[in-house]
Amino acid sequence: MLTELEREAGALEVELDKREMDLALAGPYDRGSALFSIHAGAGGTEAQDWAQMLLRMYLRWAEKHNYKTAITDITEGEEAGVKSVTVEVDGVNAYGFLKSERGTHRLVRISPFDSNSRRHTSFAKVEVMPVLDEDIDIEINPNDIQIEVFLSSGAGGQNVQKNQTAVRIRYLPTGMIVTSQNERSQGQNREMAMKVLRGRLYEIEQEKRLEEKLKLRGVNVDANFGSQIRSYVLHPYQMVKDLRTDVETGNTAAVLDGEIDLFIEAWMKQQTEA
Repeated sequence: MLTELEREAGALEVELDKREMDLALAGPYDRGSALFSIHAGAGGTEAQDWAQMLLRMYLRWAEKHNYKTAITDITEGEEAGVKSVTVEVDGVNAYGFLKSERGTHRLVRISPFDSNSRRHTSFAKVEVMPVLDEDIDIEINPNDIQIEVFLSSGAGGQNVQKNQTAVRIRYLPTGMIVTSQNERSQGQNREMAMKVLRGRLYEIEQEKRLEEKLKLRGVNVDANFGSQIRSYVLHPYQMVKDLRTDVETGNTAAVLDGEIDLFIEAWMKQQTEA
């Protein structure tokens, strides 16, 4: 049986973990909803299948946390997987948790698409953005955007195949392109595309501030959101390792089924110690 001292120590440890999480969720938009995008890297079908695996992993994670999810835009691969996909995750702390996942994710496995059963390495990039309220000051000059409409290829019923409901917005200063095609109307798709654009512009600004902060501190750290953060090795051994915190596990099946809290929490605690 546990002694009174052991029970008190356990309670203190739980309280400390809670306070660390509260501190890590102190960002201006951490308590709100999130948008995340997954982009397959070079490598064709292999990379697109990896992007699809990541999509399933995050949808399973969101389901376990009772978050509502909606795919707002998706471009499917020619043979399998997805080239890119954007998902809205609605719920408290969604952005605060998911922002730890932005970066490049690397997979090593025996390719199911290789008739010679050779080992392949695939990459996919994950972007994470907050869902910003309309009154948040993210200035977008109307002259800086170009809006196009096109036939949707996403979900939504037969009506989306007959009408130009999908929306593509090009942000002219950078050439950035965002699309939305899974809403039922052109107006809804335009609203969603603008939501994604505002979130991406916010993240770009945060990246610039982080890079400047690191320079001032004299820290030689790659702050680029595209830098590799985690390796998923399925062959010749089983391991998932986070390259920022050194947290690792051999239970790759559980991780790919959405059990990623150990990586998220370790990264968040690392931020509070920085």
